[in-house]
Amino acid sequence: MKRFALPGVCLLAVLTLLRSASAQPPAESQATLIQEKLTELNAAISKLKAGREDLRPVADVEVFAKAADWIVRHNEFYKPDYAKWTIEVLDIGLKRAAEFSNSQHPWFGRPGVSILGYYSDIDGSVQPFAVRLPHGYDPKAVKRWPLHVELHGRGDTMNEVSFIHSHEGKTPKEDLEYIQLEVFGRTNNAYRWAGEVDVMEAMAATKRLYRIDDRRVTLRGFSMGGAGAWHLGLHYPSLWSSVGAGAGFCDTVHHLSLKEPLSPLHQLTTRIYDAQDYALNAFNVPIIGYGGELDKQIFASKTMHERGEALGVPIKRLIGPNTEHKFHPDSLKLFMAFLAEHSETGRPRYPAPAAIKFITYTLKYNSTDWLTIEEQIQPYSASQVEATVDGATDTLKITTQNVSVLQVMRDVAANVEIDGGKPLVLGSAAGGLLPGVYFEKREDGWVGWDYIQSHKYASHDADGDEPRKRHNLQGPIDDAFMGPFTCVRPTGIPWSAEQNEWAKWTLARFEGEFDKWMRGRAPVVNDTQVTDELIESRHLILFGDPGSNTVLARILTKLPIKWTKTGLEVNGQQYDPNTHGVALIYPNPLNPNRYVVINSGHTFHETEFKASNANLYPKLGDVAVLKFTPAKDGFTQEAVFADVFDPRWRFRE
Repeated sequence: MKRFALPGVCLLAVLTLLRSASAQPPAESQATLIQEKLTELNAAISKLKAGREDLRPVADVEVFAKAADWIVRHNEFYKPDYAKWTIEVLDIGLKRAAEFSNSQHPWFGRPGVSILGYYSDIDGSVQPFAVRLPHGYDPKAVKRWPLHVELHGRGDTMNEVSFIHSHEGKTPKEDLEYIQLEVFGRTNNAYRWAGEVDVMEAMAATKRLYRIDDRRVTLRGFSMGGAGAWHLGLHYPSLWSSVGAGAGFCDTVHHLSLKEPLSPLHQLTTRIYDAQDYALNAFNVPIIGYGGELDKQIFASKTMHERGEALGVPIKRLIGPNTEHKFHPDSLKLFMAFLAEHSETGRPRYPAPAAIKFITYTLKYNSTDWLTIEEQIQPYSASQVEATVDGATDTLKITTQNVSVLQVMRDVAANVEIDGGKPLVLGSAAGGLLPGVYFEKREDGWVGWDYIQSHKYASHDADGDEPRKRHNLQGPIDDAFMGPFTCVRPTGIPWSAEQNEWAKWTLARFEGEFDKWMRGRAPVVNDTQVTDELIESRHLILFGDPGSNTVLARILTKLPIKWTKTGLEVNGQQYDPNTHGVALIYPNPLNPNRYVVINSGHTFHETEFKASNANLYPKLGDVAVLKFTPAKDGFTQEAVFADVFDPRWRFRE
């Protein structure tokens, strides 16, 4: 009997699995055809990759094989047509492979919608995105086009096959005056975590292929896409000429209809994504919200508009009369006209704007235009900066709240005054050798750093044995899976057999959930296979204990915990390692530019993925102690301690 691309999985077993699930299984003849075409396409892709240094163009072919692979492996034939669509997807892939082998790439410049692919830096997976080109697009012209980035709504039956089917080869709208990028977002995560990175990576891939005007990039979406627009628009305000958010959600508590208050920890970690807390950032980008009059999700645009009014920041609002969860035609015209107007104007040219108001609760989202918050005094509290250039004196005047280190681009002004202190040199600071100038808040006021201090800080040489929280090294645990990571499985003799079994179960659960819900295989190596190159280039996700995992043993004395064969000490409390495990994130002592994570994947799981995507906020912070208990299907666990570290990666008092 012929087999699918998965090793050791026979066709009969796959068919049995499909028929036992709620999905619609393909007929046996269709399943056989899918298997044959997928095998043929994978062989063609291997030939295309052979001897190539730059594999990026092959992603436009491989993405079709990935679509077929995932729909089979995860039993995602949700409707009878999905099997037919899978065969069509494979046929397109085979056609592209033949064209590619003849140095032809007709899908790049044709008007209409084409599915393209890229290889993600996170996990090496190939991910799809759709580009819609207008009738007037000429790949040889020097014109730079405006770009619209469209975020789709939630679709519980969405996968790569359905995404490709709904986009590939569609004809362009006659009046399209921009290039449109329609992202996949790794399905249904509200553009959080790897879904957020997908938007950024798809944008980068689009800009490599087409002439895009960076000052005229529009972000828009509806429903889950509206939630994504509120989130990405306000967390990255300087990326967009304008933002349009239809419906969606902007907070956790209201959207989930929570009756009980969040725990103190979750009150902190939901601040990462609750867009309502970032309304001030609309000062830096024009934003319009929309809600149908009869739609429960009108709460988002209402809340954001009211937050803006309270802050003196305009957030325009449209209401669709007598309309449920969709755009009213008249409102849509006004919505698109608002975006078109600001696309025509574009973002101000650097070093403008002359004024900035910016807020963040995490160093993950720490910059706009020419200003960056490098360090917070108190993580997850509001860090706010207001800055205005006084043209008469060529002085930048800044006021701050909960900020300990700032970086300002030197071209903005000759001098800077921070929090009413004495004037400091900006334009010629640090010998004029660096594009950005660092300023640090000390007991006696703000001071500027010289070139040596700045260079050491940028390279992490100044941290020594006490690392500092900073952008992309600020936690929580889930943040490690927004960058390149590799899981490290234990192969040695464990100190605790029980702990080792729990750690292996934790790794297996993460592999399965990441594969299903984040649409990629989690990279995994043995602890004996960790090289200097891996340490340099990737976050290391270590599983096991210091007996079973040699990498964990190497760094144990540099971690903020104590761990012996008989005891586990976390924040001064003792735990039995036979019944308790620690999950934590910390700057890797072997490479302070990367994380190390101990015994954890994402801290939310299948239940949260299946429910509202507003549930996808960090559950464990930076560090947690988990009591584990053997169960029928592995383990159950509960957090007996969980918290975030302070700005120096120490336990909070």
